[in-house]
Amino acid sequence: MNTLLVIEGPTGVGKTDITLRLAKALSTVVINADSRQIYKELPIGTAAPSAKEQQEVKHYFVGTHSLSETYSAAMFEHDVLCLLEKLFVEHEVVIMSGGSMMYVDAVCNGLDNLPTISALMRLRVQQLLEQKGLAAVADELKQLDPQYYAEVDLQNQRRVCHAVEICYQAGVPYSSLRLKKRKPRSFNIIKFALSRPRPQLYERINLRVDQMVANGLLEEAQSVLAPYNGEELPNSLNTVGYKELYKVKIGEWDLPYALEMIKQNSRRYAKRQLTWLRSDPDLKWININEYESENDIITTIIDMLHGMQ
Repeated sequence: MNTLLVIEGPTGVGKTDITLRLAKALSTVVINADSRQIYKELPIGTAAPSAKEQQEVKHYFVGTHSLSETYSAAMFEHDVLCLLEKLFVEHEVVIMSGGSMMYVDAVCNGLDNLPTISALMRLRVQQLLEQKGLAAVADELKQLDPQYYAEVDLQNQRRVCHAVEICYQAGVPYSSLRLKKRKPRSFNIIKFALSRPRPQLYERINLRVDQMVANGLLEEAQSVLAPYNGEELPNSLNTVGYKELYKVKIGEWDLPYALEMIKQNSRRYAKRQLTWLRSDPDLKWININEYESENDIITTIIDMLHGMQ
């Protein structure tokens, strides 16, 4: 049976390299499940696969959209399912890898049928945001849905507000409505999650931010943030790396502090990713430090894959 091999893990853990090696070993392609790497203007700050890596293995959904375009998990689900019908004609196994858990869940499980938000409920949350700020909305979410509060990026205004809107509209926690019923898929799904000891992961994240700066992150951010001057950033740019440098642009922070906050927020994001991943009983965990080499990791994953097909 055709199989979608999913490789997950927190930011900075080493998904790109392992995925590349796996794809070569299996003579297959990679579907990228990262909600920011799809934007062609953000290759440095999102640590997108390099041109060389994409030449070695065909990648889909890397630099395929512009920041001016709207894209969502629902659109990703539709596009990937259509693409897989074509890819499975040539490949028995296709790899999907990325750190955007909602994108991965959309493909593997399908999206939930959430309630339509009324104008009244949307206005209620908007008034709370305008009168007391995002922190107050996040506090409301903590009271209404502590489980989702522990997972969501609390600096992502759109997601925090939307979660509170759903809690108000449905009268139950947003998390209780998510992934209630898995939608059927015509292919097998096998999921692995990569991990490292927390101190090592955090050190890798810190070093990666330094490398991004050396590769031109500041210039990239300056270019994409140029049209904005004090107003709220669009969701595509309201993400780690760009939102901190935006505060430098508008004079709220100095650059050294912003770079430290990028590292701190990246570490916090990794922690939220791990919280989300640990709630998935279908994941097979691979602790990278338990293996002598990446080749051993690749061999282990392939052996387990063949055993479960």
